Amino acid sequence: MRLPFVFVLSTVMIDAMGIGLVLPIMPQLIVEVQGGTLANAAIWGGILSTAFAAMQFVFGPILGNLSDAYGRRTVLLVSLFVMALDYVVMAIAGSIWLLLIGRIVGGITAATHSTAAAFMADVSKPHEKAANFGLIGAAFGIGFVLGPVIGGLLSEFGTRAPFWAAAGLSAMIFGIGVFVMPETVTDKTRRPFNLRRANPVNSLKAIAALPGIRPMLWVYFLYSVSIYVYPAIWSYFTTERFGWSPQMIGLSLGVYGIGMAAVQGGLIRPATQYLGERMTIVYGMIFEIVSFALLAFLTNGTIALMLIPITALGAVITPALQAMMSRATPDSQQGELQGVLTALHALSMVISPLLMTSIFAQFIKPDAAIYLPGAPFLLALGLMLAGFILFWRARPVVV
Repeated sequence: MRLPFVFVLSTVMIDAMGIGLVLPIMPQLIVEVQGGTLANAAIWGGILSTAFAAMQFVFGPILGNLSDAYGRRTVLLVSLFVMALDYVVMAIAGSIWLLLIGRIVGGITAATHSTAAAFMADVSKPHEKAANFGLIGAAFGIGFVLGPVIGGLLSEFGTRAPFWAAAGLSAMIFGIGVFVMPETVTDKTRRPFNLRRANPVNSLKAIAALPGIRPMLWVYFLYSVSIYVYPAIWSYFTTERFGWSPQMIGLSLGVYGIGMAAVQGGLIRPATQYLGERMTIVYGMIFEIVSFALLAFLTNGTIALMLIPITALGAVITPALQAMMSRATPDSQQGELQGVLTALHALSMVISPLLMTSIFAQFIKPDAAIYLPGAPFLLALGLMLAGFILFWRARPVVV
């Protein structure tokens, strides 16, 4: 199973890279194809990012359900093939509308996180699930770090170079998958595809109906919204509070991404072995609550940089939560569960930036009653605390 693991983790990594790969070149690219000012480019950039996240919200459950019916192998390979074609289209796009279509298709093809997680659930014993879900989180973290770095480096060769590179990488991983990826859905676990049930709302209702799962879904959503405070306002917060340069901001985000990958790829296994999944989540949430409280009032940039590895310790929460919910879900609904989690995560990526940046703006404007750039971290703390209370009371039933 080693090669299939590498293929699935590579797929998750390139999905994550797709989020950040275009960030360094997007302003210049939009001005290039649309004309106008940088301010206008920023508006279109927001539209393109929202379209990408919205497609992940809608299609996470659909692809998860499709993988329950037609297999993980089929969904992953088709998505990679279409992804490669989509990057080619974006590399030659001459209008903003073609770029928008490209981001829409890209959001759909990158919604395979649910299928990758379902594969891990298929091949993992109950006590291995948290660690293997952690590997997916680590792959996502690596991709999230590499995407902007590679996009920035390749931009030296033009605004289209990152798309050509991504197309080639997607095609290469697709070719490898054709030969190494087995099918893990059997006739015993296969579930017929139902379009009505595959939409996010109905998938959510179906999974929430399982004993003890509903509060866990709320915990996952509250955690996702709160933790997204980092990418949502970190650049603005550190510029306002510490006067950091873009290079320092990039370094700090890289340190966080590497720390998250190390925690989910390495620490999660011993943590769940010695503490159990439940207490791992409890301690992870405590780390996050303390980190949010410190960052809200911190005025020293050096201390903030030193605090980043500690904040990354909270990354144990996601794989441990996934493992608990996976063990409470029948084998025939593993793809559906992971699709719902992908949709909730995507929804948080739509909500959190709007919420956190609005709070940040209110507390740094000249006439603000209280000057507090770290106010979004207090909101994140409140959401995390609500999730902690819900989790403490939740008791999912293992099937």
